[in-house]
Amino acid sequence: MAVNAGCAPLLVEHAFRHLYGRLVARLSREFGFHRTESVEDAVQGALMAALTAWSRSGAPDSAMAWLYRVARNRLLDELGRSAQRDVSLHAETGDDGPPVPVADAALEPPKVRFEGEIADDELRLLFVCADEAIPLESQFVLALKILCGFSTREIALRLLTSEENVHKRLARGRERLRQLAPSLETPPLRALLVRRAAVMRIVYLLFNEGYSSALPERLIRRELCDEAIRLGHLLAEHPACGCAEADALLALMLLHAARFDARLDGHGGLLLLEEQDRSKWNPRLIAAGVQRLARAGRGEVFSRYHAEAAVAAAHCLAPSFEHTDWREIVELYETLERFEPSPLHTLNRAIALAQWQGPPAGLALLQALKPPAWLSGYYLWDATLGELERRAGDLDAARRHLRRALDAAPHPAERALIERRLAACDLARSGRP
Repeated sequence: MAVNAGCAPLLVEHAFRHLYGRLVARLSREFGFHRTESVEDAVQGALMAALTAWSRSGAPDSAMAWLYRVARNRLLDELGRSAQRDVSLHAETGDDGPPVPVADAALEPPKVRFEGEIADDELRLLFVCADEAIPLESQFVLALKILCGFSTREIALRLLTSEENVHKRLARGRERLRQLAPSLETPPLRALLVRRAAVMRIVYLLFNEGYSSALPERLIRRELCDEAIRLGHLLAEHPACGCAEADALLALMLLHAARFDARLDGHGGLLLLEEQDRSKWNPRLIAAGVQRLARAGRGEVFSRYHAEAAVAAAHCLAPSFEHTDWREIVELYETLERFEPSPLHTLNRAIALAQWQGPPAGLALLQALKPPAWLSGYYLWDATLGELERRAGDLDAARRHLRRALDAAPHPAERALIERRLAACDLARSGRP
């Protein structure tokens, strides 16, 4: 039986968040990856049709089947009209060559598959987006847009770039997909291994967007984290693509996911690590993450995911915030900086160093760093400097940095946290406890 029609908007939103990527991946495999842009339009059209139809008659028993059928029919109609236009153009130009076929044979799915290599449609699409002929910066944009339905604003915030750059990268990526159409269906095993690192990074970006969303109304998007963990598990267990790095990535995501229920208060406010109720941490996910991290230690491979997962494990296994092994965490961030230099890793090391050796030590590390332009405008840079200045007693400097962070913070929960720190500065200035 159909469910209450009054719930249609929520059901459509749920379908977008949970089914969009699956629908795009399935139809792209069926009609060819070079038609992915048309597939996206068809899926979005099906979601809009669902909003009207489900509001009137209620949602069907299987939202996936309903949306797939509507999107597929829309795609067939569009491709049929496109073929008819090609035939008309052929007639108008007087070309003596063979006419462009309009029959369904022109729309049949590719005959050759690589189901034995990558059986999951969404994971398959990730490997297509990670084709080495597509510029690296376009690979991530394509995957986040096509598979996850991210807006250009969300992608820009996640990749620390402008929306204009995202549009350019997306256009370049789509053009390469069209050019590469004949070679996309059956990437050989060698190509899968070459693309594996890019796929892992895309999965991690997907998880990060769920863990700390760019959407102003939702700080945590669990459905994205769940999907990233599912894809990470498929990758780690794949007989050819599984590797120590994939295990470490999966461990990292599981350990972060274990703390979800403790990250927000009852009003949706963000709780810092020291404020979280550790009894709400998920012991099953912690155990699974630690077990996966131990498996990632096989061989001599060490990656950024190993270091970040080890940091997450140190937090999850500490009996309390005060009894966290901050020295170990500082050393892990130092290792991470050697493997993948980034001022963001230095920023995290400064936070841990401040816990271990005091706020002046963390401040000294950051003050010795010359941040790139993108980092100096990033709200977490000012938020961290402001908090360390506050704890070190320089309230004027703390307020300057926190004010800048407040102006730049994208999410209400993060702005509320910064406002709490500004209030703490005011209390300290007044001499009140």
